[in-house]
Amino acid sequence: MPKVPHLIALWLAACTLPVVAVKALPPAPVAAPRAEGIIRLLSSNDFDRTVTRLKADVAAKGIRFFDQIDQTALGAGADLKIRRSTLVLFGNPPLGVQFLQSNPYAGLDWPVRMLVIEEADGSIWVAWTDFGYIANRYSIGDRAAQFKMASEVAQSIATAATSH
Repeated sequence: MPKVPHLIALWLAACTLPVVAVKALPPAPVAAPRAEGIIRLLSSNDFDRTVTRLKADVAAKGIRFFDQIDQTALGAGADLKIRRSTLVLFGNPPLGVQFLQSNPYAGLDWPVRMLVIEEADGSIWVAWTDFGYIANRYSIGDRAAQFKMASEVAQSIATAATSH
């Protein structure tokens, strides 16, 4: 058993170690409540900045932007109030069309859709369909590398949109 002076010396040595700044990791994606196969990531930004950053990262990656749908405005046009919700559609045809080659019905989930949504508590989230879920949904087993790539790119875009 070590002697007490030895423990004190170890403690003092530990107290003199330099402090290193550690960059905080972005929040990990979580499953959406009551929505099977949906991944979501909490944003550190306000709603408009999250949408802007999402679209900017899509453009920076050279991915084709298809459309942006303001679902809140659609609701207002029907005299139905909902929290802020914008759907962004984008994709890389050389990658996404491979899913359609394996199963044409995968076109129901392509191009990629990311939803920026404001929850009741005011938090802003980016949500998208998990590519593993899509592969399973359409019984696509011959495109594992492509689904992996799509998952990584989606995670990267969502992270860029939600971080400062």
